[in-house]
Amino acid sequence: MKEVRLRAMEPEDLELLYRIENDRELWDVGATNVPYSRFHLRNYIATSQANIYADEELRMVVETDEGAVGLIDLINFDPRHRRAEVGVVVMKNQRRKGIAEQALNQLADHACRVLHIHQLYAFVAADNSASLALFEKCGYITSVRLGDWLYDGQAYKDAILVTKLLSL
Repeated sequence: MKEVRLRAMEPEDLELLYRIENDRELWDVGATNVPYSRFHLRNYIATSQANIYADEELRMVVETDEGAVGLIDLINFDPRHRRAEVGVVVMKNQRRKGIAEQALNQLADHACRVLHIHQLYAFVAADNSASLALFEKCGYITSVRLGDWLYDGQAYKDAILVTKLLSL
């Protein structure tokens, strides 16, 4: 199994961010529905403070000894209730190698010990068995099924809300 590290975004990560944000296959599982320019993403990297309290999100690069292989995010951060939504993307050629599992576990540890977040959650398409299995393997539990929650441009899909309580 490859050793995985999470780190802050650097200007050199522009092409990785560009490929992921503009991958139309990922648009159906996230909130993005328009392409992003390199200019916009370069500004995003430059202005991000990598501080969840200032940015209301935290985006980190997932890397192995081969370099950057994906991104992991905490979004929709709610400091009052100490929870955040999590998202993870690993490049296709690096999937099914345990990278996303290690990244999710490291993120949960960081969220708990450093950010003092109590709960992480994600919305996963009900037909995305690989992602559901990944989150379950990382200790997330199925909380609720949301009917017609995701729209892919042609049809609605149910989503599963998965949650994980964090504790020291």
